[in-house]
Amino acid sequence: MSQTVDRALSILPLLAEGPADLGRVADRLGVHKSTALRLLRTLHEHGFVYRQEDQRYRLGARLIALAQEAMENLDVREIAHPHLVRLNEQCGHTVHLAVYEENEVLYIDKVESRYPVRMYSRIGKPVAITVAAVAKLLLADLPENERRAVVEKLDYPMYTPRSTPNADGFLTELAKVREQGWATDLGGHEESINCVAAPIRGADGRVVAAMSVSAPNVVVTADELLTLLPLVRRTADAISGEYSGRTPVKEVTA
Repeated sequence: MSQTVDRALSILPLLAEGPADLGRVADRLGVHKSTALRLLRTLHEHGFVYRQEDQRYRLGARLIALAQEAMENLDVREIAHPHLVRLNEQCGHTVHLAVYEENEVLYIDKVESRYPVRMYSRIGKPVAITVAAVAKLLLADLPENERRAVVEKLDYPMYTPRSTPNADGFLTELAKVREQGWATDLGGHEESINCVAAPIRGADGRVVAAMSVSAPNVVVTADELLTLLPLVRRTADAISGEYSGRTPVKEVTA
């Protein structure tokens, strides 16, 4: 039975490449055509594959609908939270998770620092979109036309001398963030707070959320915080793998 299930499931990635006839399916599975036909008929009965008029098979509408439903029901916060807690246990600093919704970047999870000096931030509260590291990652992933349209509509308050001054400067920084795959806020919102962030990606490679580690410079310097970047990126990659279904669940170590 397990071999039959394995063979049937092996058909689906093949058909994801494009329609295939019975002979190609049989060759890929290494079985006789009669065996391949029996598997295809079962998948067809359940709507997972569809037989075209040219007798080739493609993925069925029900399989696509199930995949879409599963993606819509994925909760990135639920998946990410255990990883955020482990990261916090390893480094001791405040960890945030944020998403981009309706032209705002919002915190959707937070794990507090173990140190007495803590950040004033709340779940559900919009971040300072022109300076926050998580915001830079989320905006950098937008298609170029949309990214430019969003950036040109923003206001650019000078929270500190290190704040982003204008749209042109922000677009330049977002291009850099998009290329390097991580972001920082080194005193751009509050002079005493530094932050490093990494993106969380879905199965299509698009950024669905961003996570960060933040700390006041009375606890660690900006240079010391930047040494945590590899750990932050590994944690984000682990969340991405679990969220997209590419990798099994595993713990990230320093």
